[in-house]
Amino acid sequence: MVLMHVRAVIFDMDGVLTDSEPLMSEASVRMFREHGVHVEPEDFHPFIGTGEKQYLGAVAEKYDLKLDLAEAKKRLYEIYLGLAPRKLVSFPGAVELVLRCRRQGWKTGLASSADRVKIDANLHHIGLPPCDWDSMAGAEQVEHKKPAPDIFIAAAQAMDVPPAHCVVIEDSSHGVEAAKAAGMRCIAVTHTFKADQLAGADLIRTRIRDVELQDLFPGKAS
Repeated sequence: MVLMHVRAVIFDMDGVLTDSEPLMSEASVRMFREHGVHVEPEDFHPFIGTGEKQYLGAVAEKYDLKLDLAEAKKRLYEIYLGLAPRKLVSFPGAVELVLRCRRQGWKTGLASSADRVKIDANLHHIGLPPCDWDSMAGAEQVEHKKPAPDIFIAAAQAMDVPPAHCVVIEDSSHGVEAAKAAGMRCIAVTHTFKADQLAGADLIRTRIRDVELQDLFPGKAS
């Protein structure tokens, strides 16, 4: 599927707009500690972008810990939201890129594997409130999480924009795979994963502040 022209830009949140992955792993480590299990932040890295149930469940399985995932996720968000006001920051250039896309006349959507409670808190904190987005898709809206394409398709459908006219900004290998499976152009930033792990993207930039508007158009390759 060939991108004809840009009508919408869909942003992932964690690791793209907000530098929240270290904060999320800190909250997860604390949550596991409450269950008497010592885990390392690195344990969560392979599951970034797959949703909190997989993120927690896979590590619990590794340490042979039986978790009530619904309760564990609820507690995780309680810890995270307690830390966020003091520690959560946006990546330099992230807010500016969203605003530049809007000034260009493009619709902006958000597609995050996080639950809505986290999405709302993060976006309010960085000054991009949910009410300003043309669409928002979170974990509760899709059955199949990244690397399945469902969440990007849902975001595009909510904006009434065909996938061929959407560009995705992602930071994870699972997110890149999902965007491409949805038939969308994908720009990856190496905030979380190294460039060789994001090789499926159409274009790779080191930081979101390095992404230019012309990068969003077809024909621009890494």
